[in-house]
Amino acid sequence: MSAVEMRDLLAELLSGDDQRAEKVIPALVEMGKAVIPALLDLTRAAEVDSRWWAVRALAASPHTRTEDLLPLLSDSAPEVRAATALALCNHPHEAAVEALVKTLADEDSLTAGLAGTALGKIGAPSVPSLLKVMTDAPVSVKILALRALSEIKDHRAIPVLMKSLSEDSALLQYWAQEGLERLGLNMVYVKP
Repeated sequence: MSAVEMRDLLAELLSGDDQRAEKVIPALVEMGKAVIPALLDLTRAAEVDSRWWAVRALAASPHTRTEDLLPLLSDSAPEVRAATALALCNHPHEAAVEALVKTLADEDSLTAGLAGTALGKIGAPSVPSLLKVMTDAPVSVKILALRALSEIKDHRAIPVLMKSLSEDSALLQYWAQEGLERLGLNMVYVKP
């Protein structure tokens, strides 16, 4: 594909028309690695909408590298941070663990929740950092971490899951029980 065709596709991506932008994403993905530098340049654009669409296109490409997405978890716009966390769900890699753990505390609840989902998709490499979060994080962050741990189904989480059954938070109790059940530890838990 020529530079002119790439420019035209990128213009459509940034057209301001969501349907037109969404329609060109498969063509951008088809361009392979050649389009990645242009999309990364767009992630530094002044306009939030341009950054968001760049992340959306990067999320669709199998050529996107996790490390290229990580700085975007600190974008000033919550919608760009959320799109980035969602992109990391599509490109789960252990290199993202620490950045995603920090993002569990994002002021935007959608972004924080998507960070937890991405950590769950990364799986076992996330467990040590998630267990550490469970020792000293605010309850809202612990809930997301415990949800990720329950999805990962790693036996290293059993002590934290058991301890969380006696927490005051109903959501912590729910995810603890869910995690234990997913690990095959189907017991009846009675709070005295």
